[in-house]
Amino acid sequence: MYKKVIILNASPRKNFNTAKLLKEAQKGAESSGAEVEYFNLYDYSFLGCRSCFACQRKGSTTEGICAIKDDIRPILEKCINADAIIIGSPVYFSYPTGVFRSFTERLLFANHTYMVDKENGGLKRRLDKTVPTGIIFTMNCPEELANQINYPILLGESVNNYKHIMGYAEGLYSYDTTQFADFSKYNCDLFDEKAKAKVREEQFPKDLQKAFDLGKRLTKMQF
Repeated sequence: MYKKVIILNASPRKNFNTAKLLKEAQKGAESSGAEVEYFNLYDYSFLGCRSCFACQRKGSTTEGICAIKDDIRPILEKCINADAIIIGSPVYFSYPTGVFRSFTERLLFANHTYMVDKENGGLKRRLDKTVPTGIIFTMNCPEELANQINYPILLGESVNNYKHIMGYAEGLYSYDTTQFADFSKYNCDLFDEKAKAKVREEQFPKDLQKAFDLGKRLTKMQF
């Protein structure tokens, strides 16, 4: 039986670093026989959680899908019914995009509970299955600097949240990416264009392979 995989691009750019990695992840998933749907989240009109708590009320019939009926709701439903999810975002000012955050609030809070898991401790999960999730982060920050300013911790919190709610999650980090196709058009003397080009030539292909492997690996997981 084929698996359904949802891929979500939380970058405003549809064909640059994040998108390229996500499309490789799509190829990886498809290589394992998965049926993949790909969405650019910036194409949809939606906001983050509105704290209506409809999903937390006693007798709620939302069944893990945010009660707000807007553009993103059908995609949220697809995610809950998927066999795997892969979401990608560039890092802006130390965090994923606002669109990533808004989508995450809408997906995760509707599947979050304030109930104690009396058997295993911690909070009880609402989902009765595991939806393995991969999160791809792209950033112009070199890996060494990213470690110094605690990016693995800051970005890792998003991975941890998905792991708790969806049952399994892992992150993929693409460092020192190129912002511009043509640096000469922009006021930007912070970066060495030649050094960026070298990383693009030598490291980015490795990141693309990691993304392919991620898509393939998540699709093959059994829980």
